[in-house]
Amino acid sequence: MQSNPEEGSARSRPAAMTDSRREQLSLWTNEVLGRLLPEIRESIDLEIVSGDASFRRYFRARFGEQSYIAVDAPPENEDSRKFVSICNLLRNAGVTAPKVYSADYEQGFLLLVDFGDVLYLDELLKAQQENRLQDADRLYHQAIAALIDLQANVSKETLDPYDRDELHREMALFEEWFCAELLQMQLDAEARQLIAKTLHYLEDQALGQPQVAVHRDFHSRNLMILEPGSFGDGAGPGVIDFQDAVAGAYTYDLVSLLRDFYIRWPAEQGDKWALGYLERAIARGIIDQIEPKQFLKDFDLMGLQRQLKVMGIFSRLGIRDNKPRYLADIPLVIRYFLEVSQRYRPLDPFVAWFKQDVLPIAKTKLNLD
Repeated sequence: MQSNPEEGSARSRPAAMTDSRREQLSLWTNEVLGRLLPEIRESIDLEIVSGDASFRRYFRARFGEQSYIAVDAPPENEDSRKFVSICNLLRNAGVTAPKVYSADYEQGFLLLVDFGDVLYLDELLKAQQENRLQDADRLYHQAIAALIDLQANVSKETLDPYDRDELHREMALFEEWFCAELLQMQLDAEARQLIAKTLHYLEDQALGQPQVAVHRDFHSRNLMILEPGSFGDGAGPGVIDFQDAVAGAYTYDLVSLLRDFYIRWPAEQGDKWALGYLERAIARGIIDQIEPKQFLKDFDLMGLQRQLKVMGIFSRLGIRDNKPRYLADIPLVIRYFLEVSQRYRPLDPFVAWFKQDVLPIAKTKLNLD
């Protein structure tokens, strides 16, 4: 079981606190497993699986051939009720989200089904390196099918709106953390006004799109390869890290998947997969008939919003949260942003400023080509 960094904002925790919570989680997990599996006669140790960019941590509890994921989600920092609620929405929609065996909301502990450790990213990188496009095509086909089920079967009314305030808050991280903190730029009033105008334009574009249920981090590190038959025939990918789901633009999750910050495909291939989504989304009644040209514009502009926010988020993770590995992913984010933004005339002033003022500093700081 893995998790995604993009929405996290946690600082490092004191070791004593971490150890104390692990001991409490171990006691709770053994108590729960004792009820689920009466044949257990001895205490089961927890193995660390992963932490993420929030306060959540994941552990594995094994008993024979069976294994479970125990989650430490401190209640003062994490909303486990929301996690479980959205998990149930996804499962009822036919999406393969993890089953929740038990939840202690007061302590912030969860016991989940174990999806294993094989990420979509692992298999996609292998397929790419070995030139097995048919395998990548199959995986993306399955991921898009899961996305279609999510959009068709989860009511947007059950989720918080991805409104202008939230879109702006996220994109503002570009100015605060990427420009000011990472690149140490001193932005004048003209630059700040240009940034504000650009963010407003992208907010308008996102809010003008059909609104659906949005996972919010639907990409190769949050999709799991499952053992065949383990979770039902044709289960598709295991979907994780969904607790930030909202009601937002129909292209948001698709661009997360196909303009992934951890693996890159030729633009023509990505557009082909995207148009495959379009055909299926229209057929399922998720959106009305729309011309491919307009759809690809929606897809592009939603991607730009996400790319600006992620430049900020990855900078924050690297600087504030002492996770410098995320800085290594920023160059691909910038590459996507520049390739796409140059297609749209309203963004010309911002792109010119970015190339003239931002890019030279970024090249030095991030070892960009």
